[in-house]
Amino acid sequence: MASEGMPMDAAVTMSASLEGILYGFSILMFIGTIWALTYNRRMQDINRPLAVVAVLLLILSTAHMVVNIIRIEDGLVKYRDTYPGGPSAFFADVSQNTYVIKHSFYIMQTLLADGVVIYRCYVVWQSVLVIILPCVLWCSVAVTGVYAVYSCSQASSSTIFAEGLAQWVTAFFASTIATNLLSSGLLAYRIWTIERAVSIVRASKSNVMPIMRVLVDAAILYSVVLFIALVCFVCLNNGETVVVDMAMPIMSITFYMVLIRIAINRNTPSYLLTTRGTSSGTEQRNSGQYDMKPSQIHVLPRSTWQADTGLNRDLVPK
Repeated sequence: MASEGMPMDAAVTMSASLEGILYGFSILMFIGTIWALTYNRRMQDINRPLAVVAVLLLILSTAHMVVNIIRIEDGLVKYRDTYPGGPSAFFADVSQNTYVIKHSFYIMQTLLADGVVIYRCYVVWQSVLVIILPCVLWCSVAVTGVYAVYSCSQASSSTIFAEGLAQWVTAFFASTIATNLLSSGLLAYRIWTIERAVSIVRASKSNVMPIMRVLVDAAILYSVVLFIALVCFVCLNNGETVVVDMAMPIMSITFYMVLIRIAINRNTPSYLLTTRGTSSGTEQRNSGQYDMKPSQIHVLPRSTWQADTGLNRDLVPK
């Protein structure tokens, strides 16, 4: 099928430029994330699984960016005058090694990001039944993504919009959108219900709702990008190339922004007041001394701590 919209060489050049800008921003967010995980922490207190995920996202984004640059150099310089059809035909050929490799990185990062959201959902709900459907959708993302990349590697010379390949790519986009929206929705709903129950006995301002808003914002941002990519692909528009390349650093940014928001929230006065107030009340009961002045003790039930640890164990007061 013939594609529409901007020429492929222009689309690839634009995608590399926009991806580079977002990649630079994701580097700054990564530095902020590492600071959030390690600031004023002993080595044994660092949340190592989250640190590993953050590093893996950076590695995959960097690898994708490097391969994309090599691909542009091949199409616009190395094979500019020798490839049949010129640079536009080169970039449209899905059988090129650079195309297969960079989309392999994209599939791996998508599976990693969606897996983290599902894991958070499981920790918050503490129920396997809740994540059965998200896990099925995650498996669908893996199957459709891997088969699409495999089909590209076996193709002799065709475009991404070829009929046999297009159905797998469409299924991949639909599956990852559904996985992200469902898992993020379940996560946000659980946090909201816990917060509503706890707010009855707590007088201070909520320190969990800002995190929930960031979770929702991150889910919406990523879902909108994927939806735009799906629409461009269904319409046979080369803008799909631009959006998919931009999605790589956006996945990292949405993950980093949640962790940074948690770190900021952890250091707010309301959070410190809540934990200190609870400790003071405990000390008074143990010593047998009671202050006759009216006081408020903010009780944080275990379910709230579980909700926080679903996002980051660092939220649990030490």
